[in-house]
Amino acid sequence: RKGCESMNEEKLSLIDKIVSYLPTVTRPTYKQPFMVRLKWTFLVLLCYLFLSHLTIAGVEPRSYEQFRFFEILLGSRFGSLLTLGIGPIVTAGIILQLLVGSKIFDWDLTKEEDRRKFQAWDKFLAILFCFIEGVAYVLSGAVPIRGGTLTFVSVVLQLALGGILVILMDEVISKWGIGSGVSLFIAAGVASQIFIRIFSFLPSTCKPFQFFTCIPSLTNEPIGLFWQVLINSVRRDFVRVFTNLLPILSTCLIFLLVVFVQGAAIEIPLTFGGLRGFGRSWPLKLLYTSNIPVILAAALLANLQLFGRFGLVEKDGLMCNFLACYDENGKVVSGILYYVSPPRGLLISALTQGLTFDEILRAVIYFIFFTSLAILFSVFWVTTAGMDAHSMAEQLVGIGMQIPGYRRDVKSIETVLNRYIPNLAIIGGFLVGLIAIFGDFLNTIGTGTGVLLTVMILYNYYEQLLSLIHISEPTRPLYISYAVFCL
Repeated sequence: RKGCESMNEEKLSLIDKIVSYLPTVTRPTYKQPFMVRLKWTFLVLLCYLFLSHLTIAGVEPRSYEQFRFFEILLGSRFGSLLTLGIGPIVTAGIILQLLVGSKIFDWDLTKEEDRRKFQAWDKFLAILFCFIEGVAYVLSGAVPIRGGTLTFVSVVLQLALGGILVILMDEVISKWGIGSGVSLFIAAGVASQIFIRIFSFLPSTCKPFQFFTCIPSLTNEPIGLFWQVLINSVRRDFVRVFTNLLPILSTCLIFLLVVFVQGAAIEIPLTFGGLRGFGRSWPLKLLYTSNIPVILAAALLANLQLFGRFGLVEKDGLMCNFLACYDENGKVVSGILYYVSPPRGLLISALTQGLTFDEILRAVIYFIFFTSLAILFSVFWVTTAGMDAHSMAEQLVGIGMQIPGYRRDVKSIETVLNRYIPNLAIIGGFLVGLIAIFGDFLNTIGTGTGVLLTVMILYNYYEQLLSLIHISEPTRPLYISYAVFCL
């Protein structure tokens, strides 16, 4: 027994040694005022936007339109220093969750020691994946380079550096700012895409520092304003008008739908055992695991799409491997990955040219696959994040609360919570997956998944700001509006 304990201590010391050499952000020694936390959040967001426009040296200039879905989901910008975005962080989280959920790593995340090990390995794997994904992006041709081995090494190191900077910025947000850096970067990427798609006067061919490509008359490209395209299409027919309006209408619809579903909850009455007559209600939200299932499912799909670009060979004018075939623009047109990639604009295709059997089959398979992933990750997240009925019952008993009519012990409260939490995990995962798919079918600006994540992130920020700002009710909206405007 002593030998086993000494071996565990040696493993733990090895983990500590590895983590001690990794760059980290220390926590503040005292509670930060609200405005200070807001300033840190704003500063990191500015750094993120600035770094996303720094082009990597040694990369060939090209269009990354086929990777727009990756950029939205991973909060990245291809060809820039932040090409990897939050990909390494999310990938490391997925792998650790699977290892912990399958008991390969037998960690009890309700214990402080096991949580510390989980966080240490999470950071170690995230930094490791910065280098692995950097190599994968270059070898797959997602980030084409111009040069030999030296250029290859240089580009990989720049990609890894950008990924590590995202990890550190995420730490700054979580320790010194408000909310989560991962969520903030996703919301910033989607919001910028929506703003540019609706209000930009520039054509899609416009490139930085190449001003001749930004003049519509020279590029023969329509300018980006939806309303000008709409004015031209009014003269033709109603279907054309509707298809041009649909992206904006569907974006508003998804926004309202998510806000409505986000507010749905089951109220669990609670009372303090030591204070008779004093109690409160605890809302168990319908979306119990929030947007986590969609983030993990979308990141897994993004990694599959990236993996599908390895080993491509030319076949009948297409670039193919055993997973998929791509056309000359890099768009997937057949294979396994074709059926698990989002069929964007399905409704527009149905209205304008009708749907083929292959397109309907693709929509059905993608629906089943994505919702199944969302449900699976939702259940895993409840287990690994300490949100299961047993963990929540221990927390309630620990702060001296009980459910009226039941004894104040963990077993009794767990029995009540087990009626709701497992079902909410499944239903919530299915609903967020369904809303994301619905947005993609309607050709939502910023993709259905992107808008879903952004609205839920902003809603969570609103709730956090409510809890952080301890001021009178009449003046509270003014302060919250100011904070959201700054963010």
